[in-house]
Amino acid sequence: MFKKLFGKEEKIDKEVLVSPVTGQVVDITEVPDPTFSEKMMGDGIAFKPTDGTFVAPVDGEVVNLFPTLHAIGIKSKAGVEYLIHIGLDTVMLDGEGFTAHVKQGDHVKAGDSLVTVDLDFVSQKAKTITPLVVTSQVASLAKNIDQSVVKGETEILTVNL
Repeated sequence: MFKKLFGKEEKIDKEVLVSPVTGQVVDITEVPDPTFSEKMMGDGIAFKPTDGTFVAPVDGEVVNLFPTLHAIGIKSKAGVEYLIHIGLDTVMLDGEGFTAHVKQGDHVKAGDSLVTVDLDFVSQKAKTITPLVVTSQVASLAKNIDQSVVKGETEILTVNL
């Protein structure tokens, strides 16, 4: 209310993201696809999931849920856009093995369930390594990589705006 009255907005200078999945976190340069490893879409990190439940890494809005359910775009409250690309070559599965728990336009809190994936099924037909890309321009990223992570709990990325 005071923001509206006095024109003062809270300045957000960083966002801290939690892991969207349980597993191992690695640098994005380890993703065996140049689109991600060469940071063509933006910088980020990647996950080797051990569990098929993917959750929101940050509070925000689901701005894109691909019809094949393999990729989710989230715009945070600070206006930063993130892409979670579940696996590689998973678009070819046409949604098989994926169950969405959100739809485009939904507002989510960090830790809210996004998509459940049958990892055994997907791993037989595609790669399960999952990039998380910051697709907006930001000042810098601080990555917590090369560690085991728990979905919705482990802090994995600090985005400086």
